[in-house]
Amino acid sequence: MSLFARPHYTSEITNFIDEMKEKKPTLEAEQRAGRALLWDKHLDRSLLEEYSEGRIPMQPYVYQTRAK
Repeated sequence: MSLFARPHYTSEITNFIDEMKEKKPTLEAEQRAGRALLWDKHLDRSLLEEYSEGRIPMQPYVYQTRAK
């Protein structure tokens, strides 16, 4: 036995995730599908440029009323 060999340890969370994957093998595919719905979007660069051009600068202290 090597001096640096340690017994294999897995945390409770890792065991829990492994059990979930065993019980529901489609879990990762469902997670990827959900991510694709919300996050993996194609961005239209021309629209982003228009949005940034139309942006109004914020005043230094947003709660202060404007002096007339």
